[in-house]
Amino acid sequence: MFAHITAQRQPQRTNTMSRKADSSHQISYQGMHTCLSMAVAIALSFTAVQAQAADTAQTYNEIPAAEAAFEYESLDASQKSGGLKADSNVDMPMEKLNDKAFVAQQAKLFLECTQVQSSSARLACFDKVAEQGKTPSYTSTKQPIDLAKTFQSTVSGNPKVILAESQTSMSGTTVEDADTILMSNQQTAASKLKANGNIEIDNEAQILENVGVTQTDIEKFSPLSLSYDLDKNSERGTWTVRPYRPTYLLPLFYTFDPNLSPGTPSQETESLTTNEMRETELKFQLSLKTKVAEDLFDTSADLWFGYTQESHWQVYNEDNSRPFRATDYQPEIFLTQPVTADLPFGGRLRMLGAGAVHHSNGQDDPLSRSWNRAYLMAGAEWGKLSVIPRLWARVNSDSNSDDDNPDIEDYMGYGDIKFLYDLPGQQSLSGTLRYNPSTNKGAAQLDYIYPLSENVNGMVQLFQGYGESIIDYNHENTSIGFGIVLNDWKGL
Repeated sequence: MFAHITAQRQPQRTNTMSRKADSSHQISYQGMHTCLSMAVAIALSFTAVQAQAADTAQTYNEIPAAEAAFEYESLDASQKSGGLKADSNVDMPMEKLNDKAFVAQQAKLFLECTQVQSSSARLACFDKVAEQGKTPSYTSTKQPIDLAKTFQSTVSGNPKVILAESQTSMSGTTVEDADTILMSNQQTAASKLKANGNIEIDNEAQILENVGVTQTDIEKFSPLSLSYDLDKNSERGTWTVRPYRPTYLLPLFYTFDPNLSPGTPSQETESLTTNEMRETELKFQLSLKTKVAEDLFDTSADLWFGYTQESHWQVYNEDNSRPFRATDYQPEIFLTQPVTADLPFGGRLRMLGAGAVHHSNGQDDPLSRSWNRAYLMAGAEWGKLSVIPRLWARVNSDSNSDDDNPDIEDYMGYGDIKFLYDLPGQQSLSGTLRYNPSTNKGAAQLDYIYPLSENVNGMVQLFQGYGESIIDYNHENTSIGFGIVLNDWKGL
């Protein structure tokens, strides 16, 4: 019945249940062959992931319509013969009956939803069609913990977890006209579609109007919600690759004050010349995560594994065999729990979490740097602004004499704040802020992302402060980079 809808999805599925540097003028970095080998492997992985992202950017194939078993409740004669336009107010009778006309209309609406490029609007579109057709949900809806009621119950002597009864829009907006349905970051370019007998849809706004999606429906699926499955579990399931931090390539990355004397209180200082360490290099970052388990502890808690790798490649340093100057590795594991609570100035607390992360550069002495941290985090939203603050404590398994970087907290602080603000026209401003008030040291990184095409976004990155890479954790620097970032991989 849905062959005409799912033909383009089939290559991505195998069965119905699957988701899934030795001359004297070279830089004397130790372990360079290892880093280079790993970099080549990561570059190949980056290419594969980029190809996958480009392949799915045009039309999202997240809803397994081929597995759908539409079991609709019967329609009366006027509903069967009249207009079948989506109407969430239709009250179905209790007798269950397969109605071919209604199924055909729902199939058409699902196909139109796949053409919506904004993830939040697309998911809202799917939800609306499912709601109106009384279809089973393809993904289980999350129930966040109501912190206020849980706290009240606990202090009153009856400690228990109370789940929120319903989900509401984060901004509390009301239903708006079809012309204002799209989010400000949604692509507004026309995307023409012909489906089910020459029915032509001019643009995404018309699609959403046809289905009956409102601004309130769209705003439910915010960037924070989409990143951590706060409203419902993703149909991608567990153990599938998903975006984490931004994955980008900056072919032009200029450092105004390179670190020519990297050293620590417990490590010897290396001395480099300006030819060995040039200001202009290439920087790239690869960041992935996967959900290990979902809905733990009889709540909506999810367990994740993340991996982030950031490399600085002296690709323009032909005199020194173009070495990799620095590569940071950050594997981590963390737990997220959807919650709901009101915050000042109209904000909403959406998530609490905890995790552990290892951060190192894979080098030998005297260039070795590493530390381990355990952290607590939260996720909050104020309209189009998403914020994730973290507080961490260092977990040190080495003695002071063996510590590569005993004073790293003086520069990297005891936490950070990541943020993302959606701008009009699919643009965004995101970044990370760190500060240690006791030493008056910290850092700020800003990433401006803007669309270049449907599949690729441009990126401008600014950094000022300490710790642009772990080898430079105690070196203050200012840098700027220009490049591209994978579409929909803005990260949080």
